[in-house]
Amino acid sequence: MSEHYNAFEISPVPDPRPDAVAPEPFRGIYGMPAFVTIPTTDLTASADFWVRGLGFIELFGIPGSLVHLRRWAFQDVLLVSAESVPERAPAMSVSFACVLSQIDPLVEACRAVSPDSVEGPRDTPWNTRDVEVSTPENARVVLTAAKPFDPAGQQARNLEAIGITPPVTGHGDNEQHA
Repeated sequence: MSEHYNAFEISPVPDPRPDAVAPEPFRGIYGMPAFVTIPTTDLTASADFWVRGLGFIELFGIPGSLVHLRRWAFQDVLLVSAESVPERAPAMSVSFACVLSQIDPLVEACRAVSPDSVEGPRDTPWNTRDVEVSTPENARVVLTAAKPFDPAGQQARNLEAIGITPPVTGHGDNEQHA
């Protein structure tokens, strides 16, 4: 018996395929295992950017205090009212999974709301396509989509060079990586 639990069935992230379909925004209430809290001086403008640009929904709000936003399950953001926000985006960022077919529409939507808010997209050595977005409250948000994995491709050779052998049989094959 493996000491590692295969938890892919609780993740909303679909397998990386060109035809992968993003899950709908999750509207249920659950104990959030992690979330991001972002201060803003303008809850309305910030919520508008996150909804129209980044594809979040407003789960609920407390007027003048807080807006709870969500995309997929476990992608929660709390916008909280603040006196001020940093003048520049911090070095730290928060990343949210998406699917490849969402990248270009997210870039267009963010640029429609705020033309200078987007950097990328760019392909990474770890086999994702990422877009970095600066939000109105100067948060750095990275939307990251896994690209299909080719076991005969360059990414597989790069991983093997550092000692990581990708599973051949799919998600359940974690024993050789333990």
